[in-house]
Amino acid sequence: MRVLVVNAGSSSLKVSLVAPDDKVLAEHEFESPAGQIDTAKLGAAVHEMRDIEAVGHRVVHGGPRYPQSVRIDADVIRYLVTITDLAPLHLPPALAGVAAVREVLPRAPAVAAMDTAFHSRMPAAASTYAIPREWRELHGVRRYGFHGFSHAYASRRAAEMVGSPGTGLKVVTCHLGSGASVAAVWGGRSMDTTMGFTPLEGLVMATRSGSIDPGAVLWLQRHVGISEAEMTETLDRHSGLEALAGTKDMKQVLEMLAAGDEGARLAFDVYVHRLRGCIAAMAAGMAGMDVLVFTGGVGERAAPVRASTVSGLRFLGLEIDPALNADLVPDADISAPSAAVPTLVVKAREDIEVAREVRKVLASIPQ
Repeated sequence: MRVLVVNAGSSSLKVSLVAPDDKVLAEHEFESPAGQIDTAKLGAAVHEMRDIEAVGHRVVHGGPRYPQSVRIDADVIRYLVTITDLAPLHLPPALAGVAAVREVLPRAPAVAAMDTAFHSRMPAAASTYAIPREWRELHGVRRYGFHGFSHAYASRRAAEMVGSPGTGLKVVTCHLGSGASVAAVWGGRSMDTTMGFTPLEGLVMATRSGSIDPGAVLWLQRHVGISEAEMTETLDRHSGLEALAGTKDMKQVLEMLAAGDEGARLAFDVYVHRLRGCIAAMAAGMAGMDVLVFTGGVGERAAPVRASTVSGLRFLGLEIDPALNADLVPDADISAPSAAVPTLVVKAREDIEVAREVRKVLASIPQ
């Protein structure tokens, strides 16, 4: 089945055509300011991609109702609209993408490929917050996890690269992009991850704060009078690297760091400190680690981030070769010869995992 994969972000729309053998036949990326999609450009791109049999939309959050991916219908759309505040940077563009593609391909079956699905089988110890039962059971407040397709692909590719596919390999995957998260994947199953109820928890990100003491949020609301809307806007769009360095672009942070900028130094140090701690925590959750993987835009291209992160994790058996780390070859082993645990760089291919998910969902629906 040839699947059109649609990944709609807050400022761009990516589409790719994935063949049954997981080969990516074509791909396009468009600007979509504020999530607005140019249907004419989309239609022209799709027209070039012949014999599309199904569509897979990457949807960041499925909420309590959809722990697994699902074929899109009116009920699914209505529900996703009601939970947009769980992922305000991601769900509105995804819904806009669904509407735009439906205009271009009205007859193609479409699947909401839930990024949370990969983490839906996390052990209760990892997915449960220590909050009242009513909040957990009635309101569905739990740790959902995100970047599921990236973590799934990176861990599977890592197993292939080290020659252990289909085994109980313990992989720690670091998806570092505009959004960022770390996951513990044991034998292909997500055991823990750093994002939680929303994509705000965990690592420092481009514009997102990552984990922050909830007491600080309550204090700011009580004593400074910050509204819920302003708090959401600030923590989602005006925190992270942007708040510390004045830019959300890690490439610019590294350039500023080389020039001696103090804000960039603080941003880099905070980013790496949190990343090291989360990697160690994921390894602890599996009582060990067989492979460390970097993926995503920052994970693949920011060699100083990888070098600084791993330099503080030698106690886990990690060590990387400076020359290999500086080479931007995709799907590479950058480990030093003395490393007990390999470190890999894997090119992110969420579209391949989404296409696989679409085939699985449609195959399970009676014809």
